[in-house]
Amino acid sequence: MRSSNPLDVRFWPIAAIAPFERSQMEQHLQAIVTVLSLVNPLICGAMFAQIEAGQTRATRLADATKAALAVLVILVVAALAGARVLHVFGVSLDAFSVAGGAVLSWIGVSMLRGNSPQAQDLSKDGDAEKRSLTPMILFAASPGTITGVITLAVAHAKLALPVTALVAVVVATVVMWVVMVLVTYGNSRASSGNLLHDMVTRFMGLIVLAVGVQFALTGFHNFFS
Repeated sequence: MRSSNPLDVRFWPIAAIAPFERSQMEQHLQAIVTVLSLVNPLICGAMFAQIEAGQTRATRLADATKAALAVLVILVVAALAGARVLHVFGVSLDAFSVAGGAVLSWIGVSMLRGNSPQAQDLSKDGDAEKRSLTPMILFAASPGTITGVITLAVAHAKLALPVTALVAVVVATVVMWVVMVLVTYGNSRASSGNLLHDMVTRFMGLIVLAVGVQFALTGFHNFFS
């Protein structure tokens, strides 16, 4: 027979804890998909293949690791220090959520149209700078990606550390590294204009657009409430 004492932890229902865990999991998944969409490992893999054409497999693997670490450091710093920078400039979290949501929405619309001028320009520059990984790093850790990471950090920072944003950054960076390693061991030259790439880019653009609208509406609601 169940005890009527609510403090008796032996009979606490698991369902009372499940909603909190489910909410946390949904936040993590949403953040991971958002950062993955902004980093866009497929385009990074294509750019990496163009930059590293003709290099040995060991060199490609080392360069892939260096690029992934550089992107990881940039995005982790953005997640950890972004909110403090906003505080220094006197920008409220709600106002930044609106601005960040607008930027994400604009990026999402561009991805839905299939436009990626930054990737095309940087890919062309890769022919002139064969051994420079800077264009690819700047694409993966672009201002749009940094804005998205900071927005996630300020929106989900309920603890001392923005755990949700950090988890998303780590997962996105690992996926990016795996794609570059597959390109390395596959010894293939990725194409940035194939059908699969276009489909994935447009789908990710829809996700980024939806997340941007959600952040903007939440920021408006919190600002005026």
